[in-house]
Amino acid sequence: MLLSVDHDWNLSWDEARRVQETLAGQVTLSDDFDTIRTVAGVDLAYPRTATGVITGRAAVVVLAFPGLEVVEEHVVTRPVTFPYIPGLLSFREAPIALAALQQVRVQPDMLFVDGHGIAHPLRFGIASHLGILLDLPTIGIAKSILVGAASNLGELPGDATPLLDGDEPIGTALRTRARSRPIYVSPGHRVSLETAASLVMQCTRGYRLPEPTRLADRLAGQRGAPPA
Repeated sequence: MLLSVDHDWNLSWDEARRVQETLAGQVTLSDDFDTIRTVAGVDLAYPRTATGVITGRAAVVVLAFPGLEVVEEHVVTRPVTFPYIPGLLSFREAPIALAALQQVRVQPDMLFVDGHGIAHPLRFGIASHLGILLDLPTIGIAKSILVGAASNLGELPGDATPLLDGDEPIGTALRTRARSRPIYVSPGHRVSLETAASLVMQCTRGYRLPEPTRLADRLAGQRGAPPA
């Protein structure tokens, strides 16, 4: 999988925010894709090392759609080079995620990312960042809210309510499993708000997380997962 856009990753916090502001203007929130035959999920874990060096382990799982059979999976481990700064998570995680995605042989038609898309203070979370860099339709699936609020969410699987920042819809609070906390779905790039939530439900199989990011999360967290 080749990069469509690239930029320097050795950045100060202020430089990183300027990159976000520039690239956020390139995000498209309309459905810009053909028939979906494959979907992929990407997630990161931070395994402990004996040396004390912080490393990130990114996993990517490609699935057939709509059956969700696993087509391929990859794990990549790299040193973390950017500190944890709220709102700048993609500069910490995206380089490692890209290293895993570049191992993929079958380019997915849709990428599910553990993290936010436009449900971000600058409307440019990691799902949007990866979507712009790869020119790939992407959806962010987050376990908590970074910005905005959602209310009046029903208790049944499939119940949804807008995630709003003021009056602006930036995502969807989605109940994927009864008696489970919601997830927060936002388009990353080349996907609309409505389609993002619909596709996540189509990829849910009785767990809180949709299969692409659930399997990537499980693979990233496995002890002894092979580095690449």
